[in-house]
Amino acid sequence: MRTKFWGAAAAALLVAAGIAVPAQGQAAPRDQWEYCGNNALVKQELKNGTLWQMCWHVDEKTGLVLEKVAFQGKRDKLPVMVLDSSTIAQLNVPYDSGYNEWNDITSYGFGGDYMQPLAAADCKGQRRGVWTGAGQDTKKVLCISQEETGLAYRLEGETPERPYAKMGTDLVLRTISKVGWYEYITEYRFADDGQISVRLGATGDLAPRDYTTADEGWPIGPGQTDYSVNHYHSAFWRIDFNIGGYGTEKVEQYDTAPNGERGRRAAIYKTAKTDVTTEASLNTDLRRWWRVVSPTSKNADGHLRSYELELGASDAYEAHPETQPDVTFTQYKPCEKFATFNQDPECAGTSILEYTNGERLTDPVMWVRVGYHHVPRDEDQSPMPVHWQGFDLVPRDFTAQNPLAPADRLDVNGDGVA
Repeated sequence: MRTKFWGAAAAALLVAAGIAVPAQGQAAPRDQWEYCGNNALVKQELKNGTLWQMCWHVDEKTGLVLEKVAFQGKRDKLPVMVLDSSTIAQLNVPYDSGYNEWNDITSYGFGGDYMQPLAAADCKGQRRGVWTGAGQDTKKVLCISQEETGLAYRLEGETPERPYAKMGTDLVLRTISKVGWYEYITEYRFADDGQISVRLGATGDLAPRDYTTADEGWPIGPGQTDYSVNHYHSAFWRIDFNIGGYGTEKVEQYDTAPNGERGRRAAIYKTAKTDVTTEASLNTDLRRWWRVVSPTSKNADGHLRSYELELGASDAYEAHPETQPDVTFTQYKPCEKFATFNQDPECAGTSILEYTNGERLTDPVMWVRVGYHHVPRDEDQSPMPVHWQGFDLVPRDFTAQNPLAPADRLDVNGDGVA
């Protein structure tokens, strides 16, 4: 049985060691991330006062793995846990010609020799070596940087010349893995307002011998002869939340639809919640979204902390049933490591569809699928510009107010009364 960080067993061990442990639902002490080792700890305060900290390591198959991810706003006394772990869990690449199909994670991998050493040109921040458990390898594979993101908020002030305005900053972690002709960028962006953006970038080169006919590709050479074959990148991520440090989150689906009535000026819409209590594979719909919510951890307003899944553009590959769902929620099992072609003998199921066998969700794992149909273009030669696919994890009620808000706006809470 797995115990979440700051779960009962872990808490008992810490108490026995004389270490203070927070009550259930409260934040975890800042210094307890030291267990992951100095080189495996990322702890960064951003310009606006936000602190992110987490552990990292490289898995031979999935590449960059983040664990024990915690957020601390500039007014928070302690960091609050968000994620227990996050990693890519499959990358399915079928070609429209039907001639080739690859599973880049389970057949090859983003770690080991496939993970690329980073040169100074790859990283304008700090470069870290592979964490082996015994020390630091000379192969620097992780880039850690702070990057400006533009305007974080803006509100009219007392005069037009002095609005409430602030520029945002992200903590960015990146690795690069080369599989075949593609070079894949694993990227996590941790915003100073608590948002987490998970992305996969693809660059490198188009395969020099993958050419086909006009209805299966796009001409990229002189004239109408060299039709580079169209193909898919169906990426899956495995996200294990640990909101507040105790896990046992709940999953909720929200749907908004017109109720058939009209108000004074417009149609009336109703938002309804559906509790996702058992394992399920689900798809997006108009005005549909999901959140993973803690049953115990609350913000200063007394609202349960949660993170909302925001999916952007995505193409489903309908030829495989397992690449069709946008999101799948399963009960945690350590042997369920990959979205497809899972070969761990401890698990009977080999894909997310086989994992969803009706078990009750008491410790949910979220599998997110984002597809990108790549129709090559002249500009993809050479090297190919990076194209991105991914999703956002947006804090919902994680803090009572905007964690970047200026002090003289903190009295605006609810009806305006502090």
